[in-house]
Amino acid sequence: MAPAGWSRWLVPPAALSVHLSIGQAYAWSVFKPPLESALGLSGTQSALPFQLGIVMLGLSAAFGGTLVERNGPRWAMTVALVCFSSGFLLAALGAAVEQYWLIVLGYGFVGGIGLGIGYISPVSTLIKWFPDRPGMATGIAIMGFGGGALIASPWSAQMLESFGTDSSGIAMAFLVHGLTYAVFMLLGVLLVRVPRPVKAAGDGPAALDGPQVSARSAVRTPQFWCLWIVLCMNVTAGIGILEKAAPMITDFFADTSTPVSVSAAAGFVALLSAANMAGRIGWSSTSDLIGRKNIYRVYLGVGALMYALIALAGDSSKPLFVLCALVILSFYGGGFATVPAYLKDLFGTYQVGAIHGRLLTAWSTAGVLGPLIVNWIADRQEEAGKDGSSLYTLSLFIMIGLLAVGFVANELVRPVHPRHHEPAPRTEEPTKKEASDVQ
Repeated sequence: MAPAGWSRWLVPPAALSVHLSIGQAYAWSVFKPPLESALGLSGTQSALPFQLGIVMLGLSAAFGGTLVERNGPRWAMTVALVCFSSGFLLAALGAAVEQYWLIVLGYGFVGGIGLGIGYISPVSTLIKWFPDRPGMATGIAIMGFGGGALIASPWSAQMLESFGTDSSGIAMAFLVHGLTYAVFMLLGVLLVRVPRPVKAAGDGPAALDGPQVSARSAVRTPQFWCLWIVLCMNVTAGIGILEKAAPMITDFFADTSTPVSVSAAAGFVALLSAANMAGRIGWSSTSDLIGRKNIYRVYLGVGALMYALIALAGDSSKPLFVLCALVILSFYGGGFATVPAYLKDLFGTYQVGAIHGRLLTAWSTAGVLGPLIVNWIADRQEEAGKDGSSLYTLSLFIMIGLLAVGFVANELVRPVHPRHHEPAPRTEEPTKKEASDVQ
């Protein structure tokens, strides 16, 4: 519990220390080419740890959301620290002995649990600290998840250059990641506080007001499932590019007069991470001004237009490809950061953390769909003798269709029917003695 006079502005840095760490997941594409070379994997196989990690993120968030609400953010951040760091250590062991299943188990399964619990650990706490600006508050913290790759991508590339891209070099890089992130995440564990139930003068959270819906009731509403589809479609469209970012830009312009080098591809991943991060704080803060439904219209509608431009332009313009990818990833990040505030608008703050956890199963689904669509189609096109931008054209048009589905689902969102609301607390009548005391 926060002591009297505790500043609510200390809570976002605590959340950032966790989210910046677990955001390393978005730099996985840097490890794909070395793993494929060292262990003889296909693009689809090398995506498996990332895919499983995202699946476990959604599942652990869904099943752990109620525990996070019950036990608080410090407990959740501790669990995230242990799982995420030990996942890297297991992956390091797997790379050292060249057992790929250990990398999948460590990074994907164990580390994925750390991803999910860590991701939702500060959300409801931040919304309660910042009831006046929920979009901005969650955007600040969730910005860290998008920005994690901005640090991890060049850092990982430098380690692989120093340690080597063989199995032992990859193992050493995983080991350093696991130990470093454990220390960094510990800062959030020690710093985080929950607000007092009663509003403190000037800088505390307001008491619960407005409609409040429990997590159990929320999953029975059409609004929850419409938002599930919105999030799933938006994430699928963005994560397909993000997971394969480095090899995608290399393949896209391989047949041009200015091919993309390995270091430039790593820089592209870092740029995408910056756009992802900026979108989380920028677009989510904008949603406080124009509304959640309107901002998702932008994410889904303009996002489809960006994909169309990439598909139609092909490899004719590298700046256009990079610009459109940056816009898409800013929408991708903004969608994540805005959804907790969207949930708060619809269901209140009563169990918003648990509801958010259940909604993240959409991320699990998208974490499989996005990379699977892009990698599987690229592998099939390569087998058919195609190369360059033609490897991805079909995938891009599929993403446009998915965003259109999400756009329709967003239009169907309406206020939650009062029958799903929690009853207001009953105010007890004063006893005769209390009444006489007042008199």
